[in-house]
Amino acid sequence: MEKMRMKRKSLKELRTPIVLVDLIKAYLGGIHGKAPYFRPLQSHSVLPVPARVRQDDLRRVLWWCAAVAVKGYPPAATSSVARPTGHPQFGDRFGNFQPNTSVTGTPVLATGGQVDISALEVSSIDNDDGVGAGTDSYTFWSGNGSTWPDKSQWVSFDDMFTNNKAVMETSCEQWNETDNSSDEIGAIYDSIQTVATESLVDHRFILAIMMQESGGCVRVPTTNYGVRNPGLMQDHDGNGTCNSDVTGQVQDPCPTGVITEMIREGTEGTDSGDGLAQCINESDANDTSAFYRAARIYNSGSVDSSGDLGKGIATHCYTSDIANRLTGWVQAPSTCTLDD
Repeated sequence: MEKMRMKRKSLKELRTPIVLVDLIKAYLGGIHGKAPYFRPLQSHSVLPVPARVRQDDLRRVLWWCAAVAVKGYPPAATSSVARPTGHPQFGDRFGNFQPNTSVTGTPVLATGGQVDISALEVSSIDNDDGVGAGTDSYTFWSGNGSTWPDKSQWVSFDDMFTNNKAVMETSCEQWNETDNSSDEIGAIYDSIQTVATESLVDHRFILAIMMQESGGCVRVPTTNYGVRNPGLMQDHDGNGTCNSDVTGQVQDPCPTGVITEMIREGTEGTDSGDGLAQCINESDANDTSAFYRAARIYNSGSVDSSGDLGKGIATHCYTSDIANRLTGWVQAPSTCTLDD
């Protein structure tokens, strides 16, 4: 069990009560077929857990754990920083068009998605998993993603989060909504880590997509350019939002559970469309280019037949923007002109 604690150190960082940690371990053991990790559930007499536990039941347990766990974000994640001096770019320009069928034409079963390509799974949380903070500059990337920045060139999660914190603190102003509080920013941090653990999607990729879609504004409005896109991730017709286009209600503060739901729906999918996990699985690649192809699928519903990630519907600069966010871009001027 000591090995398990070291491998999944995010669980320790969450400082969750031991019974909740064991529940989460049981879930993680379940998705990897490791029956021994079911035993703590029985030893704590929390649930009458059989020898083999249904994964969807354990997923519900994990969601509950995330909802009641104490705050786990580090102080640096919420400490105040100076306002942006440049002009950060974020928010949907043309909406996201995740289809109701996958790129192979089969109906999606999107909710609860996980990465199932072993080379792309991220099965442990490491907040210092990159090259540091990177450089706030923009390089226009074109083509099929094969020569774009490798994961070895991506920034570290904590550095990326810190770099984008100034944007998260002010991004709601674009929509004349109340800016994020420190607690809401902390909830974003924790939610990304929770959902990354559930979905096996790299937490930096989740953060990059969130910043691209909403700038991290928890009260971002829902967009609809033919497909309804609510929440932090502007997902495919999900339920999570703190700025409802249905009721008109704007929630301030935005509940932690809703913040987690928004991140989860964008990453693991909704009843109506794919999340990042499914898009990675549909990328037809097993190297870093899979993430860039997945970004195009998330935004457009498919990759253009030419393979060019700057073509197709929706935002043409989208994938180039994501590649730059993953290498340190925050507010430097963009040199992509595909959407001009």
